[in-house]
Amino acid sequence: MGRPTTSAQEATPQDSLTVRDNRTGKVYTVPIQDNAIPATAFKAMAAPRKPGEREENETEKGLRVQDKGFLNTAVIRSEITYIDGEAGVLRYRGYPIEQLALHSSHLETAYLLIYGSLPTKDQFKFFESEVMRHSVMHSDAEGFFRSFRYDAHPMSMLTSAFAMLGSYYSEANPSLQGQRLYTKGDKASLETMDRQIYRLIGKATTLAAMAYRVRQGRNFVTPPTGLSYTGSFLYQMDHIGEEDYMPNPVLEKALDVLFLIHADHELNASCTTVLQTGSSLVDPYSAIAAGCASLYGPLHGGANEAVIRMLISIGSPENVPAFLEAVKKKEKTLSGFGHRVYKTSDPRSFIVRKTADEVFRVTGKDALLETAMALHDAAMKDEYFIKRKLAPNVDFCGLIYRAMGFPLDFFPVLFAVPRVVGWLAHWRQMMLQEGGVKIWRPRQVYVGPSKRDYVPVEERVPVEGAKQMPSRVEHGGITKRTMLATFKGKSKL
Repeated sequence: MGRPTTSAQEATPQDSLTVRDNRTGKVYTVPIQDNAIPATAFKAMAAPRKPGEREENETEKGLRVQDKGFLNTAVIRSEITYIDGEAGVLRYRGYPIEQLALHSSHLETAYLLIYGSLPTKDQFKFFESEVMRHSVMHSDAEGFFRSFRYDAHPMSMLTSAFAMLGSYYSEANPSLQGQRLYTKGDKASLETMDRQIYRLIGKATTLAAMAYRVRQGRNFVTPPTGLSYTGSFLYQMDHIGEEDYMPNPVLEKALDVLFLIHADHELNASCTTVLQTGSSLVDPYSAIAAGCASLYGPLHGGANEAVIRMLISIGSPENVPAFLEAVKKKEKTLSGFGHRVYKTSDPRSFIVRKTADEVFRVTGKDALLETAMALHDAAMKDEYFIKRKLAPNVDFCGLIYRAMGFPLDFFPVLFAVPRVVGWLAHWRQMMLQEGGVKIWRPRQVYVGPSKRDYVPVEERVPVEGAKQMPSRVEHGGITKRTMLATFKGKSKL
């Protein structure tokens, strides 16, 4: 760092970046590896603080890299999923998602994502049996789920349930067993890690089904034997005592394909949350619960639910033009189009469309399909949306879920269950990465007040404004009556 650049160096291509700091005149050479530069290299680019400059800028301590929302910051080296948003490419461990959706299954792809290669017949048989064997829940879980309100959102229940799981397995908790429990990489450590992976994948469908049954007012179902991963899931949700009950094979296969294409998507918000949480070396159940909470948001896993609510609000195909005009005026929100990564087309959307055709042949077409297609066609011909690269994305799979009879608020759960696989793949990779795990601690650019002295309450000048003071809220019911009552010790406002 800080070496002057010569003309000879400039003439020969180098895997490096030459940076001149115009504040000091110094020139720095930053190495480039895999088309990436280390952000820490900029810490060496220090300069004297200018007269009057805020000390909070920490100019003498080197430059900070500001990247709001992680628009272009690589936080980890990964071998798992590759996305080319410009070309519409998605590959798991090098395998195109289109090939996997056609030939593989969700659990086989789970093995691929977690362990790095497609399994042999014997390897897959072992993995599948371990996952399915670990699908049964402790009987105490029934009381846990029954403690939720009748109208609790399934994602709230699922998030809480993942965290609850961690309390059952003390041997899986680095806080109890030592912080290197998952990072040693020896036989015992790998066995402990894999046991939790079997449990989390196996119990994901069971927890989701229990959340569903609570909302339906039904008793819980013990996971059956002899069914596939998604077959078992459908059985646990729907079986109410029928003899030899078997889910429809078309719906079972469709759900498996949707699980497969949702299994991982690189460092999206929820996966990053899992890694951020996991970097503290917390148990994997807590990390997965954190990822589930992140997925819950309407900008992430809640998007497929938002698509259906949007289509319902549009109503019929003839209302599409007026809706799109309202979107252009920013009066309405367009869901299901555009993606943070994909700028041309989402490769998963083509798989969703094929899967939808197969499902609709069994269930009949969803009433909203015509509206969805009219919206798609109109948006694809409109220069406003073409210019902004707002192509349909995978969130339109909500039409399939709706046709299969799932309630709207269960859609994010159908996203979270398969994504457990991707979260675990990235968590396992981080635990075993060379050099160990460092806790993730981003920097900030502090722009708040400089040092100021405490002011006694009698001397303070009120600061007012919508964002500068707490909001007053309306109270009702018992709170309102209590506020009107008199009693000893009541504060006077």
